[in-house]
Amino acid sequence: MVSWIVWLIVAAVLGVAELLTTTLAFGLIAVAAVVAAVVGTFHIGVPFQLAAFVAAAVAGLGFVRPIAIKHVKQPPQLRTGVAALVGRSAVVTQEVSEHSGRVRIDGEEWSSRPYDESLVIPVGTKVDVMQIKGATALVYPRE
Repeated sequence: MVSWIVWLIVAAVLGVAELLTTTLAFGLIAVAAVVAAVVGTFHIGVPFQLAAFVAAAVAGLGFVRPIAIKHVKQPPQLRTGVAALVGRSAVVTQEVSEHSGRVRIDGEEWSSRPYDESLVIPVGTKVDVMQIKGATALVYPRE
């Protein structure tokens, strides 16, 4: 059998392995096998095909894969607007009860209600913002 056909079969098997694992490693090694197949189509000896395979695999795994991994891994989505307030701490400026209340979050005054509607939170208590509903912060006292 002609060597370049063997390299293409190896590339196909590695391509399937990449589809099953999605590691980016098998795919890059499959590309290296295609490079070796191209070298084989010019009737260059098997040692040169192996050298081309190894060089392409090292280049792919050593240089291309780290860059690709960085692009695949996205940083966590940045929370903006009122979503950025969830999880922050606040101080009660007017008693927070089921019907009314005010808290100061990062220097801004917000209307608020307790996250647990049965609570009454006194003035000066430190609270955590659990949720924002409209223009009202739902808060829970810190323990």
